[in-house]
Amino acid sequence: MAAEREEKRQRGRPRSFHGPSDAGSIQSLDRAMNILALVSAGDGLSLSEVSTASGLPASTTYRMLTTLETHGMVEFDGTDQLWSVGAGAFRIGAGFLRRRRLADRSRTMMQQIMQQTGETANLGVAQDGEVVFISQIETHEAIRAFFRPGATSPLHASGIGKAILSHLPEKAVAAMTARDGLEAYTPATRARMPELLADLAAARQRGYALDDEERFVGMRCVAAAIFNEFGEPIAGISVSGPSVRVTQEKAALFGPLVAEAAASITGAIGGTRPSN
Repeated sequence: MAAEREEKRQRGRPRSFHGPSDAGSIQSLDRAMNILALVSAGDGLSLSEVSTASGLPASTTYRMLTTLETHGMVEFDGTDQLWSVGAGAFRIGAGFLRRRRLADRSRTMMQQIMQQTGETANLGVAQDGEVVFISQIETHEAIRAFFRPGATSPLHASGIGKAILSHLPEKAVAAMTARDGLEAYTPATRARMPELLADLAAARQRGYALDDEERFVGMRCVAAAIFNEFGEPIAGISVSGPSVRVTQEKAALFGPLVAEAAASITGAIGGTRPSN
């Protein structure tokens, strides 16, 4: 039996495979994800083992494995003729873990900042040219800001978005806001690039960004960026509320509190705030 298993492990390619021209002729996402799950659960699998477990012909299995290999999702050991999960899959999984860790480790600071300011605390991440809100702790006030998890906001017209943009080079700001442009949502929106860049420079200088009724008239938001281990702004924490309560004077008081909370979260996830 051991000899038979060893024989199976030596076949890294199907006999029917004739070369690169066959590669990529079948690309079923559902089947490919099933194969990826099988390989990731194993400790090095031969082609025949993956084929048998997936219920697919060896030639089809091989095409999918090589496609996944192209994207770094699986790796092939030519010596042992075994397929294993690749670094690309690890990076994707690590991305999920970072986000999960961010939400979990931000919770205490969000509760604290809500209690300190009396306003709603928000946590958002930058994704595809937008801010995606992933967590919120609401104030007990009757009138309050509310964002459902998964809700989005444009980078240039949100406190968290501008906090993130304020730590990026001008070219990166232009690239991240290019998809939807600088739409003017209210008369206060920074809808021209020179105006936006000046506002971002001011935010970077004071350590926090201000959404001064730029997305919704009557709502004000104070935000600061959260950084990863490379000093890159990946998320932000903010407090938001109606402008009749979050006055300009209160926003100036909230700013350092939010910046301190962001620094604490950065440290909690192993991040580093850049020196500039």
